[in-house]
Amino acid sequence: MPTSRPLFNPQLTVTTVPLSNGQCCYVVDDALLEPERMVAWANAQKEAFRPVDFSAYPGQFVYLSPADNAAIQTFFLQHMRGRFDARRLVRLHARLSMITLAPQALRPAQWLCHKDHFGLEPTQSIQASVLYLFDNESLGGTGFFEPTRPSDEMAALFADAITLPAAEFSARYDIAPGYLRDSNRYFRRIGSVPARWNRMVFYDGTILHTGDIHTPWQLSDDPLRARLTLNGFFTCRRHAS
Repeated sequence: MPTSRPLFNPQLTVTTVPLSNGQCCYVVDDALLEPERMVAWANAQKEAFRPVDFSAYPGQFVYLSPADNAAIQTFFLQHMRGRFDARRLVRLHARLSMITLAPQALRPAQWLCHKDHFGLEPTQSIQASVLYLFDNESLGGTGFFEPTRPSDEMAALFADAITLPAAEFSARYDIAPGYLRDSNRYFRRIGSVPARWNRMVFYDGTILHTGDIHTPWQLSDDPLRARLTLNGFFTCRRHAS
């Protein structure tokens, strides 16, 4: 969405939302000056959207323009980096995304919550953001979770979610196909942020999280009706200990 006007609203207010495990996320409402222009740009690019093939994200994506990518980087560096264990920005990945898959089409890894690793090194941290670009709030915000089982059991769960056939995975772990919405034997829900038009959420990418999809029958691949989001991932050097 190249434009000579600033992308982000300079009159921003950041709200800290606590999670029940002691961590938190940050919410910026009215994040973009003209969010409808981003939606219109996404609609103009709808033939360029393609299925995500590099992660378990259950839908489609398109990359942003270089100008918008630069604007997101500047916003993060100026307003959000200081709230995390983040010193120098190493890598930015940003895209427009739409969750599109029906529950029965999900793979086992997509039945779970996830972390954003992207080959993270011990000296690096990763922060993530999601900007809701839809006004149908029932399409869902973002839920946050923590593991309830020992680390070796959780590692086995995530590994089997990638390798096992769906029926075998479901039987072994007693997890029904579909989007994760509530606590279960393996994950405890520690909080959520409801969707709101032009709301942006920033969080530590290593917190387990997932889209809060309670009405999957409303999902669409039409950018004007879809659960359209702007997703950002910011890999940074940690502060020296």
